Amino acid sequence: MKDRAGRRRARRLAIGTAVVVALAGMNGPWLYRFGTEKYHQYKINQPEYKAANGKWEIVEFPEELRLNTIHAALLHTGKVLLVAGSGNNQDNFDAKKYDTRIWDPVKGTVKKVPTPTDLFCTGHTQLANGNLLIAGGTKRYEKLKGDVKKAGGLMIVHNENPDKPITLPAGTKFTGKENGKTFVSKDPVLVPRAKKNFDPQTGRFLGNTPGYGRVYVEAQKEGRQYETGTQDNYRIQGLTGADARNTYGIAEKLALDKKDFQGIRDTYEFDPVAEKYIKVDPMHEARWYPTLTTLSDGRILSVSGLDDIGQLVPGKNEVYDPKTKKWTYTEKVRQFPTYPALFLMQNGKVFYSGSNAGYGPDDVGRDPGVWDVETNKFTKIPGMSDPKLLETSGTVLLPPAQDEKYMVIGGGGVGESKESSKRTRIVDLKDADPRFVDGPTLEKGTRYPQASVLPDDSVLVSGGSEDYRGRGASNILQARLYHPETNAFERVADPLVGRNYHSGSILLPDGRVMFFGSDSLFADKANTKPGKFEQRIEIYTPPYLYRDGARPDLGGGPQTIERGGSGTFTSTTASSVKKVRLIRPSASTHVTDVDQRSIALDFEASGDRLTVTVPENKNLVQSGWYMLFVTDAEGTPSKAQWVRVP
Repeated sequence: MKDRAGRRRARRLAIGTAVVVALAGMNGPWLYRFGTEKYHQYKINQPEYKAANGKWEIVEFPEELRLNTIHAALLHTGKVLLVAGSGNNQDNFDAKKYDTRIWDPVKGTVKKVPTPTDLFCTGHTQLANGNLLIAGGTKRYEKLKGDVKKAGGLMIVHNENPDKPITLPAGTKFTGKENGKTFVSKDPVLVPRAKKNFDPQTGRFLGNTPGYGRVYVEAQKEGRQYETGTQDNYRIQGLTGADARNTYGIAEKLALDKKDFQGIRDTYEFDPVAEKYIKVDPMHEARWYPTLTTLSDGRILSVSGLDDIGQLVPGKNEVYDPKTKKWTYTEKVRQFPTYPALFLMQNGKVFYSGSNAGYGPDDVGRDPGVWDVETNKFTKIPGMSDPKLLETSGTVLLPPAQDEKYMVIGGGGVGESKESSKRTRIVDLKDADPRFVDGPTLEKGTRYPQASVLPDDSVLVSGGSEDYRGRGASNILQARLYHPETNAFERVADPLVGRNYHSGSILLPDGRVMFFGSDSLFADKANTKPGKFEQRIEIYTPPYLYRDGARPDLGGGPQTIERGGSGTFTSTTASSVKKVRLIRPSASTHVTDVDQRSIALDFEASGDRLTVTVPENKNLVQSGWYMLFVTDAEGTPSKAQWVRVP
């Protein structure tokens, strides 16, 4: 009896065990993942792990306040300006729904700011008065081949009258003399008067050079039958007499080809205190994807971009004077691809790293070098590895800025190429004969790497994707700290969110780094599901904020220190301070941030007082607001004090 009961219990136990084993077999992968994820979460939250690797956290805004952040800038109020414009969303553009938010990372508040026009793919830079200059944006979204219903393209309007300019309104009709087809202008166009030419020796009249204007035109009706294949002269309807004789259009092929984005001329200063856009004088050229860079005299250089026809601005660069709030052309012409990485050097010249965001011929303006804007002399810098893979690369001025060493990180082939580079390249511009040399390599080829300079002189390099716009689920969930003194990468905690196109990073005043954006083309490895814009912000807390011991403190002191001048601050940890850094706040978009730089300051400690001295070089220390950090021997930074250099 007992034996039979024992056999039944054994049988039930065996069956139960078999069921458990079977269930475990079926759910093994899930159980494994569940257990692995639990362990991973446990591990990354351990104090010793965070002290060695740092920690990532996701910030999600309330649903009604989320936006497609394309541009971000740290304001001297400590808040962050997040600009979407239409956010790479055609429906928003058509509805004139343009977004800007101000986020306070300390209080966690988000405020909506009225946005006057589509600032999607604008250019921006910090001004000396603390405002942010914003120039350019979107006039028209691109249309891919197949979506274009009306033949169209560029019409060059000629004016042979030397006595007066002529303005043609939007809706002007141009009819081909040979093809007989009529096209309609989408915008008004001002055509300057013709120029009279005389022989400088004899004074003899040599004839007139026509004035030129450009305007985008479309066929009146849809269909391939309205395309043209060759150049033709176009009669302008509505003109009579001398105007009709002197004014005409010339166009090459007008077709159903892809139509690129078109830019705008609009310019604004964003006031961080009033928290509003202030309209100023527009640029002479419409620009979409321009770079704005501060020059030696404090004026702002605007370079490149797609114009109001959707073509690359043909090297017609211009400068903004913050005093007059007016734009003037530079005397010389030099062309770059869109969003070129241009940095003011300590000698007043401009360094071009070769990094860019894409649009433009693959054989024009892509070689790195040093540009003298005044003389237009451009000196190429040799040694760049993977020179054909600089599109969507990142460039950072390594700390301290006095060393004038730059790192170019990753990059990819022109356009929608699948190629990407895992190289970093470093150039020392203080060398008598500078050339690029390879730095440490990344694990994977990386487009769109984000890079932020930290107060301890390391550089956080994170994110990106192996393929164009994260195609093929190629986002790279890795982060590294680059240490300039050892020329080495240190792998740290992995980010939680993939970041590629339309992404960037910004150092915050508390020493953390925020990451924004990402605009994947697809959402799956097979590239069958459309991607979704990443609206979450992610914050990385570096290892230096998890170390044992008191964090250095900094307080009091002047809010303004002139170049060459000194200021005294209070610090209970003054005796432990090993470095003082003045860091210019970032203004980032499309992995382009030419503002950020970390400047080493001389200092003296006495008791609980710390006296710092700002360098005299105006090209090294550009006028404006800065974050002043002190760090101890372990590299732990204080919270920043805001200081203005007038």
